Amino acid sequence: MKITVLGCGRWGTFLAAYHSKKNEVLLWGRAESARFQALCEHRKNEYLTLPEALRRESDLEQALAFAQVVIISIGAQQLRALAARIQRQDVAGKTFILCMKGIEESTGQRLTQVFRSVVTQPVHLAVWVGPGHVEDFEADIPNCMVVDSDEPQTVDFIVNGLSSELIRLYKGNDLIGTEVGSAAKNVIGIAAGMLDGMGYSCLKGALMARGAREIARLIKAMGGSELSAYGLCHLGDYEATLFSRHSHNRMFGEQFALGQPYDKLAEGAYTVKALVRLGEQYQVDLPICKMVACILYEGYPIREALPLLFSRTVKGEFDS
Repeated sequence: MKITVLGCGRWGTFLAAYHSKKNEVLLWGRAESARFQALCEHRKNEYLTLPEALRRESDLEQALAFAQVVIISIGAQQLRALAARIQRQDVAGKTFILCMKGIEESTGQRLTQVFRSVVTQPVHLAVWVGPGHVEDFEADIPNCMVVDSDEPQTVDFIVNGLSSELIRLYKGNDLIGTEVGSAAKNVIGIAAGMLDGMGYSCLKGALMARGAREIARLIKAMGGSELSAYGLCHLGDYEATLFSRHSHNRMFGEQFALGQPYDKLAEGAYTVKALVRLGEQYQVDLPICKMVACILYEGYPIREALPLLFSRTVKGEFDS
């Protein structure tokens, strides 16, 4: 199989390197990207060394022409701009896999909605999400992830072709739930980091339970299955996001609570705005998401805010 990977960040570079062991793979990055320049010059980053067989390319037209399967792994808020560039090329019939998690901040659209609204050519589209960090995979520690699409045959094609002993792929059947759940877990991860930073780590168990319930309500209201919130896309990704030292979102939340800067991408900081918007649109109460947004963007004192998450009006645990 020939595969093009668009995006040379931590996850995109790993996927390109990993799949090049059994496939012909090309990794694309922007010519002006310092990260891509370093990969071209040294063939390595802080996580891994690129296999000799892996091709590198900064010309998007050539990168797209190289393969029928295109993996996209970039920041969620950059997808619309990249999709506009993709639309200018002949990509009809290709399979695009969004290996990224988020909701567009400005519109509240899921990433497949963003892509489909810009790329109007007939293409196959799927998402690949779930738990797993590059650092763990590079140490040969296996994990499970989920592939979802509105085309079951596309899910079958990806799972059958790219699943392995290291990354076991499961077949999803709820694209709405998979996308919303995977994006929302980053927001819960930020909340977990804030708890760590404030010395309230013992509350993370309650945060997990209430966070999954909160997102399940939103998924159901949006037309998905609330059970997806308890699967690999959301609850199944909690360990990697709420506890792992490799989690950018958890680290962002912890550093924020400590009043320290954090310079790596924490997608949940953008997604939380979109989730609050969706909660209002679908009339779903999202107390954790709203509290994270208030802390990040409205200056709500974090020491006062976090305990409030667990001192709300007494009600049944699984009431709406």
